Amino acid sequence: MAKIEIYTTPICPYCARAKGLLEDKGAEFHEIDVFMDVGQRETMRSRANGRNTVPQIFIDGKHIGGCDELVALERAGRLDPLLQSA
Repeated sequence: MAKIEIYTTPICPYCARAKGLLEDKGAEFHEIDVFMDVGQRETMRSRANGRNTVPQIFIDGKHIGGCDELVALERAGRLDPLLQSA
């Protein structure tokens, strides 16, 4: 399985949706809570080309985007191959 990192906050419905989709796929992911962690939020911004919203999702180090982009990949049939990589 691919290495998945997802930057989240506990009060974000989009984070819950993205995590739910990954869980439904049986994908394991590393969740990074940026709610009260300024340092992690800065790391997220840097990695996500300045994007400040959560979630921000990375698969094998590649920035995927947020929940909408993850769902779009799923609808296009392109998420499974990304999850199987590595």
